[in-house]
This record gives sequence, C-alpha cells and structure tokens, in this order.
Amino acid sequence: MHQAEPLIFEKSSPGRRCFILPACDVPEKPVTSFLPQKMLRKQEAQLPEVSEIDVVRHFTRLSQMNFCVDTNFYPLGSCTMKYNPRINEDAARMEGFTKLHPYQPVEQCQGMLKLLYDLEQILKDISGMSAFTLQPAAGAHGELTGMLIIRAYLEKKGEHRHKIIIPDSAHGTNPASAALCGYEVESIQSNASGLVDIEKLKAAFTHDTAALMITNPNTLGLFEKDILEICKIAHDAGGLVYCDGANMNALLGIARLGDMGVDILHLNLHKTFSTPHGGGGPGAGPIGVTEALKPFLPVPRIEMVDTLTAEDTAENIYILNYAHPDSIGKVRAFYGHIGMMIRAYTYLLSLGKEGVCKVSEYAVLNANYLLHKLKNHYDIPYGKTCMHEFVISAKKQKQKGASALDIAKKLLDYGFHAPTIYFPLIVEEALMIEPTETESRETLDAFAAAMIRIAEDIEQQPELVRNTPQTTPIGRPDEVKAAREPKLRWE
Repeated sequence: MHQAEPLIFEKSSPGRRCFILPACDVPEKPVTSFLPQKMLRKQEAQLPEVSEIDVVRHFTRLSQMNFCVDTNFYPLGSCTMKYNPRINEDAARMEGFTKLHPYQPVEQCQGMLKLLYDLEQILKDISGMSAFTLQPAAGAHGELTGMLIIRAYLEKKGEHRHKIIIPDSAHGTNPASAALCGYEVESIQSNASGLVDIEKLKAAFTHDTAALMITNPNTLGLFEKDILEICKIAHDAGGLVYCDGANMNALLGIARLGDMGVDILHLNLHKTFSTPHGGGGPGAGPIGVTEALKPFLPVPRIEMVDTLTAEDTAENIYILNYAHPDSIGKVRAFYGHIGMMIRAYTYLLSLGKEGVCKVSEYAVLNANYLLHKLKNHYDIPYGKTCMHEFVISAKKQKQKGASALDIAKKLLDYGFHAPTIYFPLIVEEALMIEPTETESRETLDAFAAAMIRIAEDIEQQPELVRNTPQTTPIGRPDEVKAAREPKLRWE
C-alpha cells in the first residue's frame, strides 16, 4: 500500500515559517483604516505553520500522486488522451499572444486574427466543410451551437420540425444538446453489426424530423459504412445530418465527413488536435457547416479582405464581421478559447499534411493491435476490426465474480488508468479502449499483458481483483458516500 501523505496542517508546528519579511520602510498604517470593519476577520486565519522545505516536499509528493499523460498511459475510449507536444505550450505562451486583450482594435490584432482565419481554412480542408466558427467552448457546446443553427435554418425556411433522431451508438451528450434546444429525441437501435439500422432509420425519419445526430466512427469504434445512404435518407426527407466529430482521430487525412453528406460537424481541438483537456485546460469545439448553413454561424465572423496600402500595393487584412443578419448570435464571450486554438494550429503546422494522415493511420493500427491481443481473453461484441478505438465486454468475467469496474480498479495496480467503462450503454460490462497514435508498441504490450493477467486472475481467484487497488494512496472508497458526503474542509 502506498504510504499516505499527511495533511499540511498535520505538519504544522507553532512558530515555524517559510520566511520573515524585512522591516517596513514606509510609515505603517493599520488595516482598519482602509478596510471596512465587516471585511475584517474576527480571529486570525488558521493557517499551517511550516518551513519552506516542508511546503515544497509536501506539494511535490502530492503532485507525484497525480495520474497524468506525462507519466502514464490513458486508454480512455472516446476521450483521445494523446500526448500534447510541449512545442504547443511554448507557442501558446508567446508574449505576443498572452498580452493581447480582446478589446484591442483589430488593427493591433492582425497576427492573431490571421492565425484564427488560417486555422479555419485548415479545418475546412481536413473536414470538407464550407465554413467554420471557432467560438464553441467544447464538444457539447458545439452540439448546442449546431442545434441552434439547425433550428434557425429551418425556421428561416418556414419549417417547424420538432424531432431529432439519434442512434443508440452516438455520444451521450447528443440527446441532451438536442433536448436543450426544445427538440424531441428519438433513439433508434443499432443493428447486429453495431451500425445504424437503415430500415429503422427510414421508418423513423418523417417530415417532422429536423435532423439526424450521428457519430462516425461511432462509439463502438466502427465506421458507419452506409453513411452515404444515411445522409440521403435524411436529405430526401428535408432534414439535416449533424455529425459528432469527437472521433475524428480515426479519419484525419483519410476521409472527409463533408464529402459524405454531413451538414454540420463539430471537432474537438482538445481531443483530435492535441490540446490539453480534462484537468489540463479548457476545451474547444469548432463547428463546420455547409454553404447553405453558413449565414447562420455565430458572429463575429473572421474574414479576410483585400486593401491597398499607401504605396498602392495589395495587402490582406483581417476583420471581425458582425453584419450577418441570419446569424444565431454569439455563443461564447469574445472569440472562443484562444489558447486551445494556438495549440491546435501549432500541432497542425508541425505535422503537415503527411503527418496529419499518419496520426490516423497509427491510431487505427494501435487500436487493432490491442484488439487482436485481447480478443481471446474478453468478449468482443461487435466487429473483428475497428477504427481508432474498440469496445470489449467483461460479461464472462462478471459471471466469474469480477466486474468491469473491478478490472478498472485493478489496472491501477499495474500503473495504468482505466479505460472508459459501462459505455456505450448497449454493451454489457463495457470497457472502451482508445490507445491513440502516441503510444509505443512497448506500452501497448504492457497494457495488454496487464489485461490478460487480470482475466487469468479472475478465472482462478476473482477476489484478488475485487479487493483492489492495493498500491494507490487511497484504496477503493465508498463511491456513493464520497459523492453524497464529500469532505471539503479540514477540521
């Protein structure tokens, strides 16, 4: 068992301190003379009294307990927890970017506006969409923006459709985003292959249907091979196709969803384009649309215009254009999470077209390599091959007495983060695994060996897996109690 780190308060010793301030060299003035009485403490703050080295060692040890992509493998399916190259961080911290203020005149922000404009052009090339907005703050926010665009587009046409169709293999936030915009959500079951059931889709799609929300590849890690027919069914009924692009890590440089008939697509910069997410920073969920939906994008739109200099030479300048009367308006303060966009832009320029293509090739290769290594030890509910991720089932392990949750906990003892578990909901005891392209064969082999060893242990002594983890600072807490009765302060 990992030795517990005591609280900083438990290290406190009266009179101990990190440093002593020099004597004041200006006339002293009591704090009561410039702060109102109601803002003053009735008693001194109960702060720990510790030396500098105690502080440094305490928080260094705590930081080493953090599980992070810099130290360990994250096989979280659907999350694309790839390594974030440090050059992205260096670029985002350049003084010319960090000292800009969003209220500065556009004349002073031409470099930043050019970067954002160029990023939109690259995303258009990668996706096959006609135009982008960078405003949405994350994937689900992109979904919400897309639903608002769909509603505005249909209302402009005088159509008041009220239903959104969502396959049961789509991402879990899709129904919530549609419902938040006032739509009725209808789910359709996947077929035996884990793909959209064409006949059920045809039966569900009526003239009351505004759009289909689809994830491709879907959450089973399978490519929707009938995507052209799926889009045609939607379009023939006068509806639109919204694609959740969270799984674009499988398609970069290989296939473009815009070419398949998708009308709206959101991308996750914090997944596919290597910018930190989760505890690492905010997200970014740009939305791409077809030419017909372009007028409804949020404002301001970043546009390039030609102008003449005093020397009569042509020059491109970048503007923020609010003059789009059909726009749904702003969906984010200012222009989105700029830091994420700088990182994504750096990542894309570092890779180039050939490198972007290799990202997906290696991501798909790594996923299929792992799938092949695990297929004889866990149930594979759908597909003999996969795209960038795959789903295995621990239902036969559950019958032996250990669940997907137990397997996830045991992996911590081997130094691996758990895969996504119990999602998608259509797979019993699901473990959803996504290795990404950044992991080496050695790491994949070590993870596969741990998974195989766990499966073998469950066959012989399932209680060894149930009573884990054993090597972490905290074992297995009562998760329900921890959620309902969190300890938020030291007493």
